[in-house]
This record gives sequence, C-alpha cells and structure tokens, in this order.
Amino acid sequence: MRRRVSIAAAVTVLALAASACGGSDGGSSSKPKDPKDISGTITYWDTSDAATEAPTYKALVKQFEAKYPKIKVNYQNVPFTDVEQKFKSAAKSGKGAPDVVRTDVGLMAEYAELGYIAPLDGTPALKDTADFNSVPLNTAKYKGKTYGVPSVTDTLGLLYNKKLLKKAGIAEPPVTWDEFIADAKTVKRKTGAYGTYLNPDSYFLLPLLYSNGADLADPSAKKVTISDAAAVKALTVAKKINDEASMKVDFANAYQNMQTAFKDGKVAMLIQGPWSVGDDLTGTAFKGDEGNLGFAPVPAGAGGKAQAPTGGHNLTVYQGSRNLDAGYLFAQFMTSTQSQIAIAKGTGTLPTRTSAYTAEVTAEPKIAGFKPILEQTARARVALPQVGSLFTPLAQNYVKILQGDESVKGGLDATAKEFQKLLPGYSIG
Repeated sequence: MRRRVSIAAAVTVLALAASACGGSDGGSSSKPKDPKDISGTITYWDTSDAATEAPTYKALVKQFEAKYPKIKVNYQNVPFTDVEQKFKSAAKSGKGAPDVVRTDVGLMAEYAELGYIAPLDGTPALKDTADFNSVPLNTAKYKGKTYGVPSVTDTLGLLYNKKLLKKAGIAEPPVTWDEFIADAKTVKRKTGAYGTYLNPDSYFLLPLLYSNGADLADPSAKKVTISDAAAVKALTVAKKINDEASMKVDFANAYQNMQTAFKDGKVAMLIQGPWSVGDDLTGTAFKGDEGNLGFAPVPAGAGGKAQAPTGGHNLTVYQGSRNLDAGYLFAQFMTSTQSQIAIAKGTGTLPTRTSAYTAEVTAEPKIAGFKPILEQTARARVALPQVGSLFTPLAQNYVKILQGDESVKGGLDATAKEFQKLLPGYSIG
C-alpha cells in the first residue's frame, strides 16, 4: 500500500527543486535551446525487464548519444517493484533523483501533485502530440497539464482458446458479461474445460466497474462512488462469474493458477493483458499453435459499453533536474516513432504513437490483437494522487465478497469508508 505524503512534504520538494541534484552539469533554461548546443550528463532510470527488455533500451541510449555527442546518459536499470519508493525518497530529499524516469501511468497524478515531475507542455519533450493515441496520452495529464511522454501502453482484453469455443459450438467470443457467463457454462457442459478463471485482483475488477458505469471516485464532485448502485451491479456480476462460471479460485495463488489453467487448455477464456501472451504460448494449448489464441475486447456491461483500464509507462522529467534541456531532448528521442518501432520489435510492447504501428510491428500477433482493443475500449484511470492506495482496501473487500464472507453491498460500503479516509474532503456518494 502506498504511503501518503503530507502537504508539507510537497511544499518541501518545491522549495528544493531549484537546488536539487538530478543529473550533473549542463544547466536548464526557460527557453528551449538548439539541440546541438545542449550538453552535459543526465541519469535515466529504466524499469524495463533487465533480461528481456533492457537491451533494447540500452541500444536506444547509445543511438541517442551518437546523435547528440555532447550529452552523456547514465543508464540505470531499476526494478519496477523498487522504483516508486526509491524515486519518491530521492525526489523528496533532493539527492540522487534521476533526470528522466520511466514511470508507471498509475503514479502520474501522485508524482505531479507532489511536485516531483515537471510539466512538459511547451517543451521539446512533447513533439508531434497529435500522433499519440489519445488514451495513453491522457494518462500523462493531471489538472490540465501534461507531465509525461507516453512510451509504451497496454490494456485488458478477453483472451480465448479458439478450439475450445468452437468445440462448444460458440462461433464468436462474448460481447456482454451475460453472454460471457452463458458461454462459460456452455464450454463446461460441452467440453469439460472451465469457461473462465476469475482473477480476484482489484485491478482486474475495473472492466466490470467501468462497463457498468461505475468508478472508484469522482474527483470533480469530490465523492467516493465505489458503493453506488452501478458498483453494486458490477460486483453482483463479478460474484455471479465466480459462483457460476469460473474454475474454483485459489485465492492464495490465483494469478499463477489462472495462467497455468489457461495455457494448458483447462480454461477457455480470461480477462488478461498483453504481458501474459508470452507465457500463454508456452502452454500445451498454444505452443506450436499460436493461431489458437484469440483476442477480443472485454465484455460490455449494463451500460452497454465495454471499457478497460490503460496501463503502460510514460517518460517523466524530474522537476529538480539541473539539465532539463537534455532531459526534454532525451524523452523526445526515446518516444519518437523510430524508437517506438524499435521498442515494439525488441520487447513486444504496444507503441503509443499511431505511426509506430507499421506492418512489421503489427506482424507480431500480440500487438495486432491488442491494437484494436486499445483503440476501442481502453480508458485512463481516475486521476487521483491516492489512486494506488485505493486498490488495497478494494482488493481486501472484493475477496470477502467473492468468498461469501461479506455481502456485495456490505463489502462496498466498507470499501467506501476506507476510501474516505484516504481521500480527505470526499463524501460518500
């Protein structure tokens, strides 16, 4: 659970911004410099997987240095699980923060509210913004300003075993949650495999909330909305999926068991993200038969609209950097069309620029499968500095609801009260 930071801490970091040491030399200016005149050293924290993805980013860093020989990049690979607390600690103290950091989209509002990252509107970092898919670009915005440059993106979709659906007599994947439940039952009855495996993690609950017109909170009205009628409807559907359509959930090790069951053909459909596809293809159901893996948008709910959360990473520039100009230029280069093409080809992640979806990039089935899903159903999560902390009480009460230890309404009411503690000044709507 992410710790909240006091207003005093935010004030402190703003005061430190002028003197904090992000990179080293080079200086910043209020007016963008000519790129050929920018020099100095910057530090870049990359959170990509050190073994499978980092080589692609390291190669791009070398290309940047070759293009801008006056700028040296101190590349550091920081584990994704460590970077949040490490960056917040460095930014708060004004010591050791990187000039540029690869930031999970869920952290953007918090970092911006604390004054740790610089607004990028009007800087060289944001170039050709019309070329960005609007969904990942929206993840970089907070209170009317843009604090990051979209680098890679993802969302949740419906992954399915084509052969199992065909064997069950199902011609197309379900488009509503009611169809999803009905199809899951049909699969079990006609094939012996389970229709689905419900992931009890609260992030994977978001498609059900969104598609039923619900959300965690409403910042414009300063209201906690997790216990309203729409949310009750969403959780009622989730409970029904768990009770009637899902393989029995092992709550202690749900994700791993879910993945194993799906890739080995014991489960026909999952709500999952593109990060899982590599693992899926190692299973007996798909190994040597990649075409058996189907991709579709998440089902629609009572509101008739299918929606899923946007994930991914943005490049952000530390507010206290002593070389903002070089940081802006680096962020621009690493998110350019050519860089995104290289990243997509090297790592299999989805680009954020429309122009990066070349024929070569979309030859990768995972990217081709998730591209229309991203365009059709992805949406940014509610922009709240505390949004990461909200998932903990939601997850705890969601599990109680699924296990029958709490009613849907009772569990959501308890969640709303916990949200209210994390969101000062909010009422329960």
